[in-house]
Formats: sequence, structure tokens, C-alpha cells
Amino acid sequence: MAVVHFPEFRTGKVLATCFTGTLSERYGEALERIPVPFRLVDWLADNGLAVDSCSQAQLDHARELRESIHIAATAFANQDPLPPSSVRVINDCSTHGLASAILTPEGGLEWRLGSASVEDALSVIAADAISLLAGEREGMISLCASPTCRAAFVDTSRGHTRRWCDMNTCGNREKKARFLANKRKESARAD
Repeated sequence: MAVVHFPEFRTGKVLATCFTGTLSERYGEALERIPVPFRLVDWLADNGLAVDSCSQAQLDHARELRESIHIAATAFANQDPLPPSSVRVINDCSTHGLASAILTPEGGLEWRLGSASVEDALSVIAADAISLLAGEREGMISLCASPTCRAAFVDTSRGHTRRWCDMNTCGNREKKARFLANKRKESARAD
């Protein structure tokens, strides 16, 4: 029996944009990080939203929410109107779950799912997206400068000058490409 390896999950501080990051390189060789239902269960658990199980239909619904958040965040970053179909999906997901925000003894926020269902977890992700798109969060929604990525992220840098969704992936790849292009130019001039 062959062992199947799945791509690592990207981490971050903003739940909604981390969720959209479960599909990366959207404009290149797309990398699906939740290709099967149990990987969505794993991702949700890694993000404090443990659920009991996930069906293929629930995974499909989660992907619809993911894409709706990505489309809305892209529109927001480009200062375009939010697409009504994306807004509808986000709002529907937000209202169809039973989750409660809980204050931890350390003063943090934790989510308690009503029934440990995927729908409950998706309602939390949708609520986070709403908070982000409504401008209730610190920072600015930006798009990764990598032409193959274009992931939405929250830029909390002082002058809102961050260019990459993740410096360890897109940023390093783009810097390496620039370095190699400059080396080729130098080599061509030397010949």
C-alpha cells in the first residue's frame, strides 16, 4: 500500500485568509491542501475548530466558502464592489452554524462549536471573513505580489508595504527568481 503525502498547511493569524490559503498558487500550478474530506477535518482541528467528521458534500461546501472569501477579499483589496454571489455564500455560512465566542481565562478568544459539525466550523470562518471585509480588523487586505499566487492576506506592517502572503514561500521564490535573472544578465554581458 502506497503512503499518500499531503501538502503542509500554511499558518497565519487571520482565520479567513488562512482558510483561503488551503488552495495556493491559484494562477500557476494550483496546490489543493484539502483534497479529501479528512484533510478539512485536520485543517479545522489545527485552527481550533475540531469537528467529528466531514463528508464530500461538506468539503465541497467548504471550498465554495473558501472561494467566495477569496473572491470577496480580492475585490476588497482592489477596491472593487464585493460580488453579491460571494457575499451571499459568506452570509449563508455565517448564519447556518451554531458556534459561540468564548473568553479564555488568559483573555483570548476561543470558539465553541455547538455540534462539532463542519457547518458550525464554517460559520466561524465566515464570521471571521465578515469581520475582516467589514473593516473591523487591524490592517489592510492586500494581495500577494507573486503573479502565480495572488493570495489575500492582512498587511499589518507600519506603512502597509508588505508584498508577499508569506515571505518563506512567495517572497523567497520571487527574490530567488530576481537574483537568478540578474545573474543571467551579468553572465550575458560578460560574454
